[in-house]
Amino acid sequence: MKIAPSILSADYVNLQRDIEKVDKAGAEYLHIDVMDGSFVPAISYGPGWLKAIRPITNMTLDVHMMVQNPERFVEQFAENGADIIGVHVESTPHIHRALQLIKNAGAKAEVVINPGTPVEAIKPVLYMVDQVLVMTVNPGFGGQKFLPETLKKITQLDQLKQTEGYDFDIEVDGGVKNTTIVDCQKAGATVAVAGSYVFDGVDPAAKVKALKDATK
Repeated sequence: MKIAPSILSADYVNLQRDIEKVDKAGAEYLHIDVMDGSFVPAISYGPGWLKAIRPITNMTLDVHMMVQNPERFVEQFAENGADIIGVHVESTPHIHRALQLIKNAGAKAEVVINPGTPVEAIKPVLYMVDQVLVMTVNPGFGGQKFLPETLKKITQLDQLKQTEGYDFDIEVDGGVKNTTIVDCQKAGATVAVAGSYVFDGVDPAAKVKALKDATK
C-alpha cells in the first residue's frame, strides 16, 4: 500500500519541514488538495503552491482537483510539476475530455468519485485512467469520519480490474488511519491518503510508519 500524506492538514507556515518529515519516513505520494470555493466550500492551493513544492521533494505529487470545470487548470498544474492529476466526475460534463487533457499534458490521469456517486458513473472512462480515487468522506474538509459503505465501491473497482484487465491504482481519501486503512486494503485499495491522522502536530513520520506497518 502506498501512503499519500495530504498537506491539507500540514502546518502551512512550516510546510517544507512537514513535507521533508513524511518524505524521509517513506511516504510515496504527496497529496495536494486543490479547492476552489465553488465545487467545495473551502479554498486551497493553486498552481503556484505546486511549483514551490516540486523542487523540495521527489515524492509523486498527487494533485486532487476539487474544482468546477477542472479542464481550465490542467495544463498549469502539469507544467508546475504534477505527476498525477485527479478530476471529479461530478465536476465537469466533459470528463472524457478532461482526462484526455491530463494525458496530453504528460501527467497520469485520475478520475474521482464522491461517496454518493456510483461506480457505474465512471465505467466509460476506466480504460483510460491510471488511478481511481474513491472519496471515503464528503470532499472539502479534513478530519471527517470514514464512511464504511464506501468499501463496496472499492471492491467493485477491484473486481472490474480483474474482469476487464485494467491496471489502475485504487486510491482512498478521507478518514484514513491505521485501523480503517486495513479494511481499504482488504477491499482492493492500493494507495491511501491520510491528512489529519498524519499531520496531527505530534510526529508525522511515526504516523506514516504506523500506516505502513498496518498494511504489511
